Amino acid sequence: MKTRCSWCVNTFEEYVRYHDEEWGVPVHDDKKHFEFLVLESAQAGLSWATILKKREGYRKAFANFDVETVAGYGPGMVEDLLQDASIIRNRAKIEASINNAQRFMEIQKEFGSFDKYIWQFVGGKPIINQWKTMKGVPVTTKESDELSKDLKKRGFKFVGSTTIYAHMQAIGLVNDHTVDCFRYSELKKP
Repeated sequence: MKTRCSWCVNTFEEYVRYHDEEWGVPVHDDKKHFEFLVLESAQAGLSWATILKKREGYRKAFANFDVETVAGYGPGMVEDLLQDASIIRNRAKIEASINNAQRFMEIQKEFGSFDKYIWQFVGGKPIINQWKTMKGVPVTTKESDELSKDLKKRGFKFVGSTTIYAHMQAIGLVNDHTVDCFRYSELKKP
């Protein structure tokens, strides 16, 4: 039997699969970066389990996370999305996702890719922590504070340091699997 991080033990299959296959895996694809940014922003104040259960709904509602399409959503689309029970129906979060798509494209234009922009905050390679238990894992770090501050300065919404640290964990900027978790050593390999 595989040892996993305590947060995904005794939970539903999709959550375990997310832990085993996605969480902490370094992302270098802008579409995936945008997907996680939308999902993490939607998660603010809610559980990640809730968002995972609605992920397919988000995929459909947000054009399979096509940033250009989402950036073009207007007020009518916001109203349509507020009626869509397959996502979190929160006007501020929906509007933030559209705004963030527009800001995301500005970063792509400036840096060549969002990937190039975001990885600079960790020096281009994952931060490998060595947590014995999840109790030691912080909710923010100096790096998440800096990234959050820069995103806010660029006009992003729902990107507080806690949300951004969760984002950094999800996309592999940080390896926060506990040292006894089978994924820790797998992701630690160069």
